Amino acid sequence: MTEEIDKPLDLSSHLPFRIAVVSNLLALNRDWKIRNLSDLDPREMRVLINIGSYMPIKSADIAYQSRLDSYTVSRAVKKLLALDLIESQTDLYKKNVKNLVLNDRGKELYQRLIAALDERSKQLEKVLTQDELTLFYTMLEKVENKAEQLLAEQARDLINSGLDAPADQKELIRWYKKSSS
Repeated sequence: MTEEIDKPLDLSSHLPFRIAVVSNLLALNRDWKIRNLSDLDPREMRVLINIGSYMPIKSADIAYQSRLDSYTVSRAVKKLLALDLIESQTDLYKKNVKNLVLNDRGKELYQRLIAALDERSKQLEKVLTQDELTLFYTMLEKVENKAEQLLAEQARDLINSGLDAPADQKELIRWYKKSSS
């Protein structure tokens, strides 16, 4: 710890920093084995994996489930469509809604990606007992819910003070309302 600043932040015991470090280590483009499976950016990989796991699915649902802003999801969807890995289909019940599905090429890539991701997950889970893993997921959900609440409340406070919120901040508020109802 530095002595040049009074009361420096101890990053080793700062929860958001520690989560960010693990997140950085687990980034899809950081893992050479996963990165070599495709030329997709991490954003496109996350969207492709989400489509493959939950198809047929709407872009808005991908944004909510992964907490990616809708602009990021939209850009990824456009790229995946251009690469002919996914298709957009009209919803059976709501004709103005488009659902996303993997086509055969997308399914093949999805299978390769999830095999590598699953292998990595099993290796990581080995450091925890089953009870620890269950507790870890419970704690992670609590932290995720609280982070979402804090960000949504902060955005709402700034809007209430008269600021014009960007779309991603409005999305945070919408997500929090959806998850807390």
